[in-house]
Amino acid sequence: MTAGKDLTPREIVAELDRYIVGQAAAKRAVAIALRNRWRRFRLSEELRDEVMPKNIVLVGPTGVGKTEIARRLARLAGAPFVKVEASKFTEVGYVGKDVDSMIRDLVEAGVALVREERQKEVQPRADELAEERLLDLLLPGSRDSTREKLRGMLRAGGLDDRTVEVDVQERATPTMQIFGTQGMEEMGLNLQEMLGNLPFGKKSKKRKLSVPEARRLLAQDEAEKLVDKDTVVREALERAQSNGIVFIDEIDKVALPAGQAHGPDVSRGGVQRDLLPIVEGSTVNTKYGPVKTDHVLFIAAGAFHLAKVSDLLPELQGRFPIRVELEALSQADLVRILAEPRNALTRQYSALLGAEGVELVFDASGIEELARVAQDMNTRTQNIGARRLHTVLEKVLEDVSFAAPEHAGKTVRVDAQYVREKLERVLKDEDLSRYIL
Repeated sequence: MTAGKDLTPREIVAELDRYIVGQAAAKRAVAIALRNRWRRFRLSEELRDEVMPKNIVLVGPTGVGKTEIARRLARLAGAPFVKVEASKFTEVGYVGKDVDSMIRDLVEAGVALVREERQKEVQPRADELAEERLLDLLLPGSRDSTREKLRGMLRAGGLDDRTVEVDVQERATPTMQIFGTQGMEEMGLNLQEMLGNLPFGKKSKKRKLSVPEARRLLAQDEAEKLVDKDTVVREALERAQSNGIVFIDEIDKVALPAGQAHGPDVSRGGVQRDLLPIVEGSTVNTKYGPVKTDHVLFIAAGAFHLAKVSDLLPELQGRFPIRVELEALSQADLVRILAEPRNALTRQYSALLGAEGVELVFDASGIEELARVAQDMNTRTQNIGARRLHTVLEKVLEDVSFAAPEHAGKTVRVDAQYVREKLERVLKDEDLSRYIL
């Protein structure tokens, strides 16, 4: 069992820097947390069980990168990851989701992750088996010489325009809906899956597919057969317990501001009390088996505008020993966000319009102006961080996006003048700018 890739904290921060601008303190905190997992697996078994993860609270306004840091960290670690909003949970007895569901979701994510990895490992063999099945469908009972000739044509793409009939397994859609109380999954029951495994729950349907589509479908089917489901579940459970990362967003929404002990949000304290055993370490029953949460890393985040971290239950605060304050984004940060990350918005829009044959070029002055407008709107209205860039860019590129099919082969240069022209009417009208931007 390993704790993902063996990256040093400095390497982890460097990887995060490729996608997230600034927030050095938060990156250092999560890098250390991830590296501590790697260190833990190199301890003796007796001491390993005693080392608990140091959970983290990220405090900062919306749109500064809290969620993205956690999501990228999980990808680096190859760990099961789930993001939940604390505000969707309710105290047991109220209508809503119970907190145990986050662990069940984590296990589902782990199963999907491990299954995908195992299928990639057996893909070459699955492709071979799929090719044999496809040859049987194209020319049943063929002799070796004819079959090899057909194989050569298939690999060269000479048969791509032909169609074949393939048996596709389909699950019958359940004709009844089962209502139950909260946490029914704790009983280990998955009635839909049980019904689907019965003879009347499955049916085979013949479909006419093109050769490339049939080959893809058959390869997927063969890969599923080659992967042992029990092994996948065992590894997924172990990985969820040892490497799982749960990101609890909007944790401040369940904090009771000082002096407020009752009212319409009375269940907030109940949600915190329900969260406490999960974060402290308990066993949650899932349909794949029991899962211990002792070594799951919990990263909580919130803006904490109305409440403070100290308004959380003292016991819950104690389970989040690392607190990091994320900085609000400056105009310079917004410029960097538009230009530097590998998934920068400017690159995304250039690629999207490039699919229509339109070359979109962002001038340095255009990027500066976009960042200036976004920062101005964040100051004048609600500060939503980097998310404001999406709104501004959509408005600036609205006309070219709409007319892109008619302008194939043309080049559109987005400079400061272009940005001002597209936003002039909106920015002049204070009410309109608040509404649109």
